Amino acid sequence: MASDVDTADGETVILNCIDSNESRLDGDREEIVISTAEVSRWDLTLLGHRSIIKIKANRQRLIRQSSYFHGLLSGSFSESCCDSISIHWDMESLLSMLQFIFGCSLDLTSENFLPLYEAALFFGVDKLLLVCRSWLDYVTSEVRIWPPELCLEDLVHIWDYAIDFIPQLTGYLASNFIWMASCDSFHNVPFELLLSCVKQPCLTVDSEKHLCDAILLWLAANTDPSDRLSSTGDARLEILTEIRTSLLSLPFAAGKRRCPFFSKFAERSVVAICSLAASRSFILADILGGGDCNQLRIRLTEYTKILDLSGCPQINLPLLLLNMLPCSYYLDKLLMKKLNQLSLKLERHTDISRISWETFPVLTFEAVQVVDVSNCPMLHLEAAIEFFSKSFPSLTTLKAAYILTFRTMKLYQLLQRCPLLSDIDLTVDSTPVIPAKVSVISSFPAVMLQISTSPNDETCPDVPAFHFSRQLSNITKLILEGRTDIYDSDLQNIAECCPSLCCINLNACTSITDSGISILVLKCVELHSIFACDTSFGYNCVLSLCRNISRLDAVAMKMADDTNSLAYKLQILHIGGCKGINETSLLELISQTQSIRSLCLRETQLVNNSLYKFSGSSLEMLDVSDTKVSCGAVSHVVRGNPLLKCLIARGCRHLLQEENYILGKSPELYYELGKSCNLEEISLGWGFSFFSLEALRPAIKMLRTFIVGLGGSLGEDGLKLVPTFCPWLETLILYFQVVSDSVVRNILETLKNLQVLALCYCFGEISSLSFQSSAPRLRKLKLERVSTQMTNDDLLILSRNCMNLTELSLVGCKCLNSESQDTISNGWPGLISLHLEDCGEITAQGVTSLMNCQALEDLLLRHNGLGIDRNFIIRAASRMPLLRKVAVDVCDAKDGDFDLPDFPNRNFLCILKIARCNLKRRSFGSTKSGTCTTPVHAETLILTWDSRKLSRTVVKERL
Repeated sequence: MASDVDTADGETVILNCIDSNESRLDGDREEIVISTAEVSRWDLTLLGHRSIIKIKANRQRLIRQSSYFHGLLSGSFSESCCDSISIHWDMESLLSMLQFIFGCSLDLTSENFLPLYEAALFFGVDKLLLVCRSWLDYVTSEVRIWPPELCLEDLVHIWDYAIDFIPQLTGYLASNFIWMASCDSFHNVPFELLLSCVKQPCLTVDSEKHLCDAILLWLAANTDPSDRLSSTGDARLEILTEIRTSLLSLPFAAGKRRCPFFSKFAERSVVAICSLAASRSFILADILGGGDCNQLRIRLTEYTKILDLSGCPQINLPLLLLNMLPCSYYLDKLLMKKLNQLSLKLERHTDISRISWETFPVLTFEAVQVVDVSNCPMLHLEAAIEFFSKSFPSLTTLKAAYILTFRTMKLYQLLQRCPLLSDIDLTVDSTPVIPAKVSVISSFPAVMLQISTSPNDETCPDVPAFHFSRQLSNITKLILEGRTDIYDSDLQNIAECCPSLCCINLNACTSITDSGISILVLKCVELHSIFACDTSFGYNCVLSLCRNISRLDAVAMKMADDTNSLAYKLQILHIGGCKGINETSLLELISQTQSIRSLCLRETQLVNNSLYKFSGSSLEMLDVSDTKVSCGAVSHVVRGNPLLKCLIARGCRHLLQEENYILGKSPELYYELGKSCNLEEISLGWGFSFFSLEALRPAIKMLRTFIVGLGGSLGEDGLKLVPTFCPWLETLILYFQVVSDSVVRNILETLKNLQVLALCYCFGEISSLSFQSSAPRLRKLKLERVSTQMTNDDLLILSRNCMNLTELSLVGCKCLNSESQDTISNGWPGLISLHLEDCGEITAQGVTSLMNCQALEDLLLRHNGLGIDRNFIIRAASRMPLLRKVAVDVCDAKDGDFDLPDFPNRNFLCILKIARCNLKRRSFGSTKSGTCTTPVHAETLILTWDSRKLSRTVVKERL
């Protein structure tokens, strides 16, 4: 309530308030007089913009409420006898403070907190200071931890201005470090504040990688370029010692070996990670080598919501378990012994149901909702689930991609132990042996993985693999992509226990049948997203989706008028590569998908009639690549779907309309796209020309991905226009196009956001001149048959200007030799994918320096020189902890063959492809030294491992 104190003569003082903001002094200087007796009726919106205001205020109220006015009006100052005093202060905050003094309620916000706090501090208004402190306590409390009420600039200002708040603010910023690092003004945070936050026990980050990246970004913005060349040039680099380098992800640490002031830390990090990944026992003292045990302490706090350990091969169950125990247990020798025993049992593949878990009193972290352990090959996921269920009771999302040791038969155990789980990702690499895509010459009986059932192991009651109780799972999204150890019986069990399932990804699950998928579709009535590319999805699945259809044959059928069918409700349907659906079934299915948003029909029996039957209007993504559709049919879909953002139509020969091509006209499809769509991704081939690009121009202003394949012909002029038409491109992939140095240089210099560039089998030759410009954002580069004259010096220039590559593919660079290995390993130490084929003599002296690319996940070496050792595959798997895919050719084997790994020494390897060639006499005769021969591909031996078995297959194709 506003003050009603009398303002009679003698009790009144006139406050001549003059705004200290100089920008307002030239404004309205008309004198205005107001009184605190009417304080509740002050309109701060109008008054706050005045430069001068006279305020009649009660003298005694001011003296009682403010130490400033107490000293000024009742002390020995000359103003104590005056009826009028002048105050220079920010008008808005001064008026708000006076309102508070005279009894009005105060509404503190992030915008007015700091000015009011400064006013309260200067004028000594203790009650207002208390209100400000209480408000700050409230917005920085653990209950209000997110979202932050104050912007980072204000928090930094408070930290600079108010000593009393320093511990509170550093704790608050440490708990919200991810948010702080994402702010545009992060680089302006004072070093002392940043260091204080990093040292806080409550520092909360998703992963050590996020912390390291944030610190490096801050240092890059605040360190002189000359100091960046030295790891000791700036005292502030001491903050790097706070990073627990042993917990960084391997690809991140390896990639930072070229970072000037972090290179030594990165090198030590890679050594520590690989040492931990190779350790076969858990003896803490041996692992640390007498170092600080904090280096292995994962930052788990009461505020942690996301735990990201992806890409960390050093993370195993004992190490993870150690982080879930109280710190005091680090000194418990008995517990260390149990952890070592646990490590040995898991190494022997002991059935986890025979292990007693009660001896490990783990802590609980209620806030954790997301756990990402993808690419953690040493982690025994089945056993880790036991602890996730105890330590993370609120867990809703589990990302565990590329962990082959998890047996899908244990999926229900996961669902039972973590009842709140709604999103699970168990993706693995898709097998190259897709029945519809390869010609199998021979296959061998599978070699099964043996699970130890030794009676000497500590035993617990056996738990059946699948035992369904009445408890149902909350799972809504399940990703099983690439898993060949999933069978129809597993789908049946999933259907029984996951009635809320909305999204299922079964891409490349080659062991399941059409009937198995159809049963899942029938029972999971909430399904709206199905990913089933390269599976046996077929006739029965179509029946289940259109369940009221009683007859599907070659006779044209009337579309069912049933909006309750699952097909009608589908939002996503990806069935690319599914050869089991005939034209009639496909037509009926498409005619009912009226709510679909994303539709993939690549490599199916799709024809024009099916697309003409499509009546949906919500389509955002359409993939019809390698089908028989024509421009007219695709135009029909485009015309009715203005929200289309992605169109993939490579390999569609019927899109080529010869009459338009001859006349230099663009087919109606591109005019339709240009007229109605705002595309983010497009992939085209046959019939796509310079004129098509012109017609597309209005639709591709915000394009992110542009792919031109066989049959497309943009020409140099068209390619030079691409950066102008598509300034935001992030991915550009060109097949069989005419390229030159000027074209490539223009692309790299103009497209500042480009991250992926692929030039494959293009016409023309490019040289080092193409890569004279720096491209720091480029992450993936493919140069296949476009740079045959590339030398080691050219490769060195490439490594200097494209220094942040993580994926590199070179094919046909015949002038390279073994020295190129040094350039690749030193220039791109963080590579996760490397393909070298037909590249001179790179491996003629064996594979040496390439072994230093220890973060590699995918390695292809073919026809690069006879010199690769027989044990190369096993040695690479042991040297590179994350290596999953290897492809070689017997032509390069020094001893004529390669040793094949078995289950124990394959480490993380899951796909091995060994190609073999025959030597064929060339048609143009012979030379003086004898008959000329050339290697011609004969067959490929493919070894694939899953959680259960090793499969061996020989196929005709060169994969």
